[in-house]
Amino acid sequence: MDRNEVLLVGRLSGPVEEHPLPSGDTATKWRIIVRRRRSRRGAALTDSIPCVTFDPETAAVVRALKPRDYVEVTGSFRCRVFGPSAAKIWRYEVEVSDAKPYEADLPAPGSGPEDDTDGSQVATLIPRQVQYLAPTG
Repeated sequence: MDRNEVLLVGRLSGPVEEHPLPSGDTATKWRIIVRRRRSRRGAALTDSIPCVTFDPETAAVVRALKPRDYVEVTGSFRCRVFGPSAAKIWRYEVEVSDAKPYEADLPAPGSGPEDDTDGSQVATLIPRQVQYLAPTG
C-alpha cells in the first residue's frame, strides 16, 4: 500500500505568508529549517523545506510562532506544477495537516554532548527512524 506521510521537526525560518486564493481559501506558507547529520567534512548542513496549509486552525498555530521557534508538522509531500505548457515550473512542498510547537528538552546553551554522561540530552535531538517504503512494481 502506498503511503505519503511526512513528519518534520525544525525551526521556523521566517515570517509566515498568507496568500488568498480565487476560491476564497487562504494558502498559508512558511519554511522549516531542518539540520542534517554532520557531513564527513564536519560541517552541519541544513535543508529549508517549504510548507503550506489550507486549514485555518493549523495556520493559526503556525502564525502564533516566531521565527526560529521549533515546530513539529505532519502532512504529505506534494509536487505542484505551475505555468504554461512551454515553461512549466515544478515546486515541491509539504502540505501540512497538523502543526504544533515543539517543546524538546534541549541542552542549555554552552552545554554540549561532552557534559552529558548518559546521552539523554543527545538522544532527544536524534530523529526517530522510520521504515522505508517497499518499491512498487
